[in-house]
Amino acid sequence: MNASSLFHSTILLAKINALSWRPWLWRQQKFLSPRLAVPLLPVAGKKNSCDLLVLSETDLEEQFVRGDGPGGQATNKTSNCVVLKHIPSGIVVKCHQTRSVELNRQRAREILQQKVDLFYKGENSDIFKEKRAGEKKKQEKKKRAKENLEKKRHIKEMQESDAK
Repeated sequence: MNASSLFHSTILLAKINALSWRPWLWRQQKFLSPRLAVPLLPVAGKKNSCDLLVLSETDLEEQFVRGDGPGGQATNKTSNCVVLKHIPSGIVVKCHQTRSVELNRQRAREILQQKVDLFYKGENSDIFKEKRAGEKKKQEKKKRAKENLEKKRHIKEMQESDAK
């Protein structure tokens, strides 16, 4: 090992150690990519969906406000509620699902990405199609339950008329 490779390896180790001492910095770099316009996260609940529109960090305006709702002093005193605004479309998302600011930031971006996709693509959006399919499935299930109830009533009436 020569002197220059030893020097570079010590610099690399120093960077790794500095990063490990500040895990919050690593988490920020992991979730946010301000210079790159890459999809931040896939659709919530779906790991393989990547057809959503791309959000760039320059188009987003982020605020941290105090939360509200149940939880008392723990939620009302801390500013872990994230308000995220997509400037070109004007869509605003408020996320206060967890006590963690990082998770709220991540979830707010997921929700905003879905809403922006729905805003621009309309009926061609995958989210709209999934929602429509879910509604159809629910209606079919309701219809089958109603038919089964009618069959049971009919059988009960037949049994009562035979018993008389």
